[in-house]
Order: sequence, then structure tokens, then C-alpha cells
Amino acid sequence: QVQLVESGGGTVQAGGSLRLSCAASGRSFSEYPMGWYRQAPGKEREFVAAITSSGGDTYYADSMKGRFTISRDNAKNTIYLQMNSLKPEDTAVYYCAADPFRPDAWPYRSLEVWGQGTLVTVSS
Repeated sequence: QVQLVESGGGTVQAGGSLRLSCAASGRSFSEYPMGWYRQAPGKEREFVAAITSSGGDTYYADSMKGRFTISRDNAKNTIYLQMNSLKPEDTAVYYCAADPFRPDAWPYRSLEVWGQGTLVTVSS
């Protein structure tokens, strides 16, 4: 089983950048596709980005393409979300997730493992 801990959240001005990290513990980290979701105040949780276990394929929500980059370092048991050109509407709690199925299937599944979340606030 994989356990996930996010870090790197904080407050940044619009147009700025942040990099989130998600450290995983457990022997199976490199076998799991992983990703990021976010939940803004008063809104449902939404998909942000995902990456396959090898890192060979990445997936992004349309509104994040070109601004956010997901990556992973299996040697460090960590995935990252580099967020650039941040907007006030990116303000949310960002959650790391892991699931044995490929991200293509994630919209149809209850994902297996979630982190506790890290808050990102973008001020205008």
C-alpha cells in the first residue's frame, strides 16, 4: 500500500509559480500511476494532471495545459506539479492521488490512495 504526503503549497501572487511535491511511502510506488486533483472552496474536486508509472505518459485537464507540468522521480518516491502563470481561480486544496489503473480509467473509478492535501492560494 502507498501512503502520500503533499507539500509545497502556499500563497503566491497572480502570474507567479509554485511547485508541489507528493512524497510516497510504500514498496509499490513505482508501480502506481499518480496524479493531482484540486478542490476549490464551494466546488467539487476536479482532475488536474496525471502521470503513468514509468513517467512516459502524462495527462492534463484542458485548463492546465501549457501552465502546469507533472513529473515523477521514482528513485525519490516523489511526484511533482510545477505550476506557472498562476491565476486566482487556481486557488484550491491540491490533492495527490495514486491508483493501479491507468489515468484513462480514472474518471470512472474511485481512486485507491489520497493524500491529505496542500492549500494553494493565488492572490490578485
